[in-house]
Amino acid sequence: MYSLARPFLFCLDAEKAHDLGLAALEAAYRTGLNPLLASRPAPLPTRVFGIDFPNPVGLAAGLDKNAAHIDALAALGFGFIEVGTVTPRPQPGNPKPRMFRLPEHEAVINRLGFNNGGVDALLRNVEKAKFSGVLGINIGKNKDTPNERAVDDYLYCLDRVYARASYVTVNISSPNTQGLRDLQEEEALKRFLGRVRERQELLAAEHGKRTPMLLKIAPDLREEEMDAIAEVVLAAGMDGLICTNTTVARDAVVGDRHAGEAGGLSGRPVFTRSTAVLRGMAQRLGGKLPLVGVGGILDGSDAVAKIAAGASLVQCYTGLVYRGPALAGACVEALRTAERRA
Repeated sequence: MYSLARPFLFCLDAEKAHDLGLAALEAAYRTGLNPLLASRPAPLPTRVFGIDFPNPVGLAAGLDKNAAHIDALAALGFGFIEVGTVTPRPQPGNPKPRMFRLPEHEAVINRLGFNNGGVDALLRNVEKAKFSGVLGINIGKNKDTPNERAVDDYLYCLDRVYARASYVTVNISSPNTQGLRDLQEEEALKRFLGRVRERQELLAAEHGKRTPMLLKIAPDLREEEMDAIAEVVLAAGMDGLICTNTTVARDAVVGDRHAGEAGGLSGRPVFTRSTAVLRGMAQRLGGKLPLVGVGGILDGSDAVAKIAAGASLVQCYTGLVYRGPALAGACVEALRTAERRA
């Protein structure tokens, strides 16, 4: 069915198509027609971060920033859903247009800029959802919060989402909030993670449960930066890493009419770069920290490659734009086949 709808959606502005696609998924779910879009795969249980996942294929943050479509998205067969990125206060994001498709490269460039309704609005939507599965909540900072006070925004969000999240993702790797990636620098990262980890332990005692906390990193890291991040996250006691966010590199899309657009590039062109970072972090961490592989998964073989590179879980986003709602199930089945052959 998606193959019929895709040409129409691709005639629209990318962000309008994004919003219309979510509305269509929601309508299908509410009318009971969602099985026509995708069928739930048989379970492929995976235990990571002390959490039992029905399967290791999740939805990456960014698609459902305000947690407004959790139930509809979960019905597509994902083993877990990650919502956000959410900030303390609502913000509109960057000026439009701010999302661009590159069909020849099966890619998207976005510079959305953490557009969302704020953490309180997200939590109201989470409360309304019927979903009882694994829910990740991705947190960030408001655009107008300077980096020297960025940690305050993350602590504010962490306090509020802690009780409702299965895990929390700390996003300091989006290229669309000016200066955000500077927080990945070694000394800044040490100070930053020290503060959020301290708050995590206080919240664990307060709520009587320990909610895992993951760090999402960029694909545009040099070898020495990866060395430093590995040392810092291990010393800080983080629960896992998500490898990776979008890339600012354009070498894979040279010549495309949108190649010069500012923002993060996702989809097929980021696969090699993000998988190299995933593999590099896996080698540095030596199994001491679970990894989530995301970036350029457009079919089941891509998911298998991420697991082979060291991931315990994988996530999709841009692949849904090009492959449609059946992608989650296809990835699960490919992983099941690879597991049987191993």
